[in-house]
Amino acid sequence: MPALATTALLLPAGCSSPPSRPDSGATTGSRAEAAAATATERPLAVAAAPEDTATATARPGATGAQAQRSKLSVSSYDSRTRRAVISPDGGADTRSPSPSASPSPSASQSPGHTAVGDVIASAPAPGAPHGLLAEVTKVIGETAEGTEVQTEPARLNALLGDDTAKGSVPVAPAAFAVDELLPDVDVSWSKTGDVHVGPEGATVPLGSLRLDVRADLPTAQAGTASASTSTAASVSGFVQIAPRVDFRYGGEGAAAAPASAYLGVSGDWRSGWALTGRADASATPARIPFATLHADPVLQVGPVPVVVNLDLTCYLQVSGDGRITVDVEQQVKGDFTAGGTFGPAQGWTPVSSSDMTSTPVRTSVTTAGSVKAALGAEASVGLYGTVGVVADLAPYVRGEATGTVTGTDDRFEADGSWAVYGGVDLTGTLRLQLTIFGTPVFRRDIPLGALHREWPLAGSDAP
Repeated sequence: MPALATTALLLPAGCSSPPSRPDSGATTGSRAEAAAATATERPLAVAAAPEDTATATARPGATGAQAQRSKLSVSSYDSRTRRAVISPDGGADTRSPSPSASPSPSASQSPGHTAVGDVIASAPAPGAPHGLLAEVTKVIGETAEGTEVQTEPARLNALLGDDTAKGSVPVAPAAFAVDELLPDVDVSWSKTGDVHVGPEGATVPLGSLRLDVRADLPTAQAGTASASTSTAASVSGFVQIAPRVDFRYGGEGAAAAPASAYLGVSGDWRSGWALTGRADASATPARIPFATLHADPVLQVGPVPVVVNLDLTCYLQVSGDGRITVDVEQQVKGDFTAGGTFGPAQGWTPVSSSDMTSTPVRTSVTTAGSVKAALGAEASVGLYGTVGVVADLAPYVRGEATGTVTGTDDRFEADGSWAVYGGVDLTGTLRLQLTIFGTPVFRRDIPLGALHREWPLAGSDAP
């Protein structure tokens, strides 16, 4: 749009109206100026990029420089030396300026050339599986594949400049590479026109990814007071998630930093699990990862491909005193948001929220003690291979009893008291690498803070 608006401004000068109608050119010029102003103020669209998304280039500091789609592509990249081979798509002329020559301001605009000072944003490419955002610092020479250049890391504001952008883009379930860490893990997902179903009877809404798991848990160690009466503990359940990547850029602010920025992950969550038996006595929760997932969705922010790196680790976590035996089922559903937001006054600050509700299907508690089980996910989100936000979402169920308690469902006999609680913990960290937006460096990782909510599910005092 800015390029089209500039062309419109030039038209009245080259094709002026006859002298007998002096107001016509002025009117045309006013309309063109209004169109240019509207184009400047309009935020860049943020959407999922097409599979053949083009590389974007910009020349910061050059007159009228703006990021634009390019016919150049990254043929290869060496992360150790930071050397890249840049080639033109479609077999265009690969001749580049001499390494010793000073590149002209227009050199990078040629379809087959790249020059010192160019900033390149590329979708995942050979040697750069998480995308590439780099500035050309030296043109080394020609190879059979294209022009070899030396690069250094760049910042997003070098490409986005004074534009603004805001959007939330769903991550397609099929885009995730899933590594199953336990034997009994099934993966299911569905999208329009394509369904992959794991466990029999699993129903997965469009856009959601589901993982079902079954696992035995450690029991009381031999030699402990409860070992002889220990009942093997097991957990079975599922996690269903529809993740979205949230991105915002607020244009140039003071000191070359953006006026605002945001990066985060959000989504709809649903999980259900059953905990049966007696877990090993452990003051430190035992975390058992059962699957890791990775995706590199590409956001199309105007002409710029912004590569987001999303990792999820799904896990079971159990702690207890080794005495209580439980038989509990529950389902949890809701949504969550975790990320970091930047403003020139406060710098980077955390954002975290979660709205979860749960319903117990069955509760049974035997003898006295305590136990806590979580079925959660740790998520990390970053840009171009650098982690920016780490968030840990852990819906859980907690049971405790005093005295002697036995029972099933809603019928309990107790010489004491018992209770079962549902809850959710959301914790995380902002990482130094969020400076990729072009914001000032902060000296340490910033905790997201702890979001903790708990509610009663059932108990001897329940109405």
